[in-house]
This record gives sequence, structure tokens and C-alpha cells, in this order.
Amino acid sequence: MDIQKKNIIPHKVAEIVLSYQPEMKLSEVPKITSSKEAYNVLLENWDKSKLQFVEQFKVMLLNRSNRVLGIVNISTGGTSGTIADPKLVFAAALKSNSSGLIISHSHPSGNRYPSKVDNDLTERLVQLGKLMDLPILDHIIVTAETYYSYADEGGL
Repeated sequence: MDIQKKNIIPHKVAEIVLSYQPEMKLSEVPKITSSKEAYNVLLENWDKSKLQFVEQFKVMLLNRSNRVLGIVNISTGGTSGTIADPKLVFAAALKSNSSGLIISHSHPSGNRYPSKVDNDLTERLVQLGKLMDLPILDHIIVTAETYYSYADEGGL
């Protein structure tokens, strides 16, 4: 009797499949050339019923030509904060084969200026993006009436 064969237990594991299924031609999707354009695209795709109600964190995925591949909702929190897990941010970017990211979150209060927590998270994600060759091109704080751009303010 072969003892080695008796001790082998087959293990089943999940299959990971990477795919991207765009619904529009690339020439039909927005090309981001400024923070204002990014804000407008984000605002058009934000759930207006939550914008002034709870804080949300989203990632705009861009190709090498800064065309928008998609926008991913990373988290929804409460009135004064939400959690942005870096693993989820970069998982979405890797899965979509993105070349750059614009991270964003809402301030339901209408205050467009970043907090220390916002600054710390931005710095962390920018550093991770550099390590992964997935640059964070901007971090936009979205309010119903205006926005704050880290790139415009020299905060990246």
C-alpha cells in the first residue's frame, strides 16, 4: 500500500478571473484634462441623495490617455467619515488595468477643505501608488456646490 497517496487530500480553491467589459466605445467616454472636468464627471455619477447625507469614497479609474474606465464606490460611511481600504482602491485599479487614479470623497457638511485624516490618507495612497506604478493623479473632495483638488493646491 502506498502511504503517500493515502495522505494526499485534494484541495479546491476559488478561480480568480480578471475581466473588463466596457459598455461604451473608448472614444465616447470622458477624457480628464483638469480637476474641474474630474469633479463634473464625479458629480454626474454621485448618488445625489447621499451627497449631503453621508460621506462616500470613490475611485475614478483612468487609462493611459486619461479616459475614464469607470468609477468605483469604495465605501460609504456616516456623516463625518468613511473608511478607504487601500487594498480595495488598488484592487479595482489592477482589475481594470488602469494607468492612473483619481481618488475622491464627499464632505456632506459642504466644507471643501481637507482634514488631517484626509491629508494622511492621501499621502499613504500616493506612496502606495508610486510603489505600484499606479499614480494617484488627484484627490478631489466633492461637495454639492464645489470641490477641493489636492493636485491644484500642490498637495500631492
